[in-house]
Amino acid sequence: MKKSLLLIPLIMMACKKDPNNLETVNKDSMAVAEQPAPGSQMDSAAVREKDSIINNAPVTKEVLRQGVMRTEKNGQIIRTADASQLPFTLGEEFTKEGQELILKLTHYEKPEIKAKISTNEKDFNIRFNQIKLPNGDYDGPFGREISHEISGKGEVWLIIGKSNMASGNTKGSFTVSVE
Repeated sequence: MKKSLLLIPLIMMACKKDPNNLETVNKDSMAVAEQPAPGSQMDSAAVREKDSIINNAPVTKEVLRQGVMRTEKNGQIIRTADASQLPFTLGEEFTKEGQELILKLTHYEKPEIKAKISTNEKDFNIRFNQIKLPNGDYDGPFGREISHEISGKGEVWLIIGKSNMASGNTKGSFTVSVE
């Protein structure tokens, strides 16, 4: 009985979370690795000449303009943006094996979408796996660039992840530019 009373303080200390480890920022402010948190987070877009940069780095949050929702669950990063913000560039980072990014563009009305994935990582295995159209149809796979006709208006999803037909590193930072 005495031994179990001694274990209680040890268990309580082991369960405490260190608030300093909640967010790790990359030096170039283009990507951030965040611990999964319940609910969702709001990011915002900074304006740089013609394009917006939507980034989840705290350094960028000082020059915010428009909101972009970000949630992370079970290896999926889901970013939601209004298509009225286009064109923009989004910075993200895969920190675990098998992660994927789903970029949901709401209120999409243009007849075509163009997007490109860029990275400075060597041997990075990443591509547009699928696109979900406003009518619910899916198309894909694609490469690191996509140009696709969009019929109808509504929500368009760009699903980004690793290619099962290729090898290479599946962790690293990247940007997605959407027009």
